[in-house]
Amino acid sequence: MQISKYVLANDRDMQWGLTVSTVGYEEIAPGDPYPTRGHADGYYFHVEEGRELNEYQLLYITEGKGVFTSTHQQETELNEGDMFLLFPGEWHTYHPDPETGWKSYWIGFKGKNIDERVGLRFLLREKPIYHIGFSSVIVQLYESAYATATAEEAYSQQLLAGIVNHLIGMMYSLERNIELNKNHAHVDMVNRARLRIREALESSLTIQQVAEELGVSYSNFRKLFKEYTGLSPAAYQQDLKLQRAKELLKTTNLSIKEIAYRLNFDSPDYFSAKFKIKTGRKPSEMRMRR
Repeated sequence: MQISKYVLANDRDMQWGLTVSTVGYEEIAPGDPYPTRGHADGYYFHVEEGRELNEYQLLYITEGKGVFTSTHQQETELNEGDMFLLFPGEWHTYHPDPETGWKSYWIGFKGKNIDERVGLRFLLREKPIYHIGFSSVIVQLYESAYATATAEEAYSQQLLAGIVNHLIGMMYSLERNIELNKNHAHVDMVNRARLRIREALESSLTIQQVAEELGVSYSNFRKLFKEYTGLSPAAYQQDLKLQRAKELLKTTNLSIKEIAYRLNFDSPDYFSAKFKIKTGRKPSEMRMRR
């Protein structure tokens, strides 16, 4: 069984930065031929020959298993709970295991927004498969995309673009958290460090002292903290202090100098410079707007 929808995009839609071309779902029973018929030109392919697309496609296997191969990915087994990303101009082939079949969702899209993420190596041709497990949220997003495409209401491309962004964000976040949470000791350590830093914003606590309290070297602590949070512990501490500074500017009559020293910045000028870089405004401008 296959249900699919092909979607049109006008020039104005393309300026949005991401447009969707196809969305669908298929169930392949054990022993069924694959691929199924009914695909539009440019989408159907022979498993033995593979194909190249002129767009990205993101597929999600909810049941069954299969095999995926691409220019940058050697033949790899796909299992339920796996998502895999096809890249434009990248040769690939895939198919369900004849003994199990599979159930899968897909969505095809293109645009400068996704090109930029690939260029910045958030998404890699060398790593097209994401192991996220079963997610009802992911399923609902695919189903919402299909319903949106089928309804063809005005500005549906903008809504579809949002769904694609949500799908990619969920995929990226779910896999990274699954990997990080495999080591509970590291996760606990980072969570304890975050709490310690939050509780000591108005003290002279240093990141080196946090590492010492946790019984790890500073270099290892910094590496693990950044891997888990995306920020170095020093940047995390500074961002929290600047957030606290905004609260103090809006809710107290403390001078900018008093706030700077209360939060242990080296000097009021250093505080003001960091505050403007982070917020785009000087502390004095923030205060005048309260």
